[in-house]
Amino acid sequence: MKNRDSPYFSRLAAIVLALALSPAAIAQSGKVYRIGFLETTSASANRANLDAFLRGIREAGYVEGKNLVIDYRSADGRAERFTDLAKDLVRARPDVIVTRGSTATHAASKAGSVPIVMSAVADPVGARIVTNLARPGGNVTGLSALVSELGAKRLQIIKEVVPGVKRVGFMINMANPVSPGQWQEIERGAGPLGLEARLFDVRSEEALRRAFEQAQKGQLDAMLATGEAVMAANRRLLAELEIKHRMPVMHTQREFVDAGGLISYGVHYPDLYYRTAGYVDKILKGAKPGDLPIEQPTRIELVINLRTAKTLGLEIPQSVLLRADDVIQ
Repeated sequence: MKNRDSPYFSRLAAIVLALALSPAAIAQSGKVYRIGFLETTSASANRANLDAFLRGIREAGYVEGKNLVIDYRSADGRAERFTDLAKDLVRARPDVIVTRGSTATHAASKAGSVPIVMSAVADPVGARIVTNLARPGGNVTGLSALVSELGAKRLQIIKEVVPGVKRVGFMINMANPVSPGQWQEIERGAGPLGLEARLFDVRSEEALRRAFEQAQKGQLDAMLATGEAVMAANRRLLAELEIKHRMPVMHTQREFVDAGGLISYGVHYPDLYYRTAGYVDKILKGAKPGDLPIEQPTRIELVINLRTAKTLGLEIPQSVLLRADDVIQ
């Protein structure tokens, strides 16, 4: 019989503990967790972000189909659907709800007391989702997308890319509570760069089409577009309109450039979704959302589509190409 205080038993105990905490052991523990997603676009359109989340959650020991169920709901670009979708999702009794955007987060928060993790919200304080990033309180935590602070930088880049640009349009859904602040930043940033900014309130596919028609008639030189629900659900259409009207567009995220848009400067969303998995894991292990500080993005990227640039008759300056994180040939 071995002495229980011997190195043999110490090593054995360490091995048993390691096995108990391993992903395989967690997967066989019998508990199945349900994570609800309240999203702006379909799962197929959101694949890159979902894959990043699943990679993060697998690393924490959760395996879809074994100890994890994903319940995905999409508003398909129609923000007015979030309220009903959130109520339906809460009735399914998820352990955590992952949201994207302030409208989805508000809807989930009003639907019940289920813990909520924001994968990306432009300004959680300005949107009145939380009162403090360091200690949010309540049942919401997650990540800020830091959208509004990047507006002036996007204006600067589009001025470098489009020769002689003077008039720019800004397409945004003004029903979103964070939109007025973003528009104000664009207005403030345009003046010092010698640019004139015009607002286009886009809340539907039809309004998106109309914005391009009005921009062309108004002889605008370029457009900026946000990445919220109506834009995200119609990103291929947005790229088509960009080409049809020969109107260069600065986007907020690379999905739009992958779909054929000209250029994007903004948060790397897969990174946010990967980090979202860490929040979900902490909550599933007992942490209170209100005690988890809301984090800001750590990765910003510039992506350029040279095929679209050529179609639009633009030659991207070498100084901009050298700063790009990715260039689509």
